[in-house]
Amino acid sequence: MARTASVERNTLETQITVNINLDGTGESKFDTGVPFLEHMMDQIARHGLIDLDITCKGDNHIDDHHSVEDIGITLGQAFAKAIGDKKGIVRYGHSYVPLDEALSRVVIDFSGRPSLDMKVEFTRASIGRLDTQLFWEFFQGFVNHAHVTLHIDNLKGFNAHHQAETIFKAFGRALRMAVELDPRMAGMMPSTKGSL
Repeated sequence: MARTASVERNTLETQITVNINLDGTGESKFDTGVPFLEHMMDQIARHGLIDLDITCKGDNHIDDHHSVEDIGITLGQAFAKAIGDKKGIVRYGHSYVPLDEALSRVVIDFSGRPSLDMKVEFTRASIGRLDTQLFWEFFQGFVNHAHVTLHIDNLKGFNAHHQAETIFKAFGRALRMAVELDPRMAGMMPSTKGSL
C-alpha cells in the first residue's frame, strides 16, 4: 500500500499544499517564497528518500515567520497521514551528519507524543534573509502535528549555513530510518502498549 498523503492548509496568513511519498526516491519540488528553506527541505527529500512537493503562498511581505511555521505544521500533518497506524515501522531513527567543520545529531521517535528538544546556537542571526530562529518554529510545527519526539543537537560548527545543512540532512536520514518498514515486525505495532 502506498504511503502517500496530500494535505492542504489555508489560513489568512498562508495557503499551503504538501504532497508526500514516504517510499519515494528523493524527488522534490518547491514553490514557497522562502528560498533557503527550500534548499533545506531538499536535503530532507534527498537524504530521506522522501518525495516532497510543497507550495506556499504566504505573507512574506511581512516576514517569513508564518510561511516557515505553517510549512512545518502542514508537513507534520502529511507525515502523520502518510504513515498511518505505524504498524511495521522501525519507529526510531537517528543520524550524525558532518559538513566541513559542522556536525549535527538528530534523533526521532514516532512516539505519538509531541516533544522537541533543540540545542542549536547559530553563529549568525540570519542566513540570507531567513531568520535562524525560524528553524525552531519549523521543527516545532512539524513535531506538534506529526506527533513525534525530536532531539536536535548541533555539536559543533561556526558557519551558520553548514550548521543548518547538517541539521536538515541528519533530519532526513533519521526520518528515513524511522519510517522504514521492518520486515521482522511483519505489521506489528512497535510498542509494548499496542498503540502509538
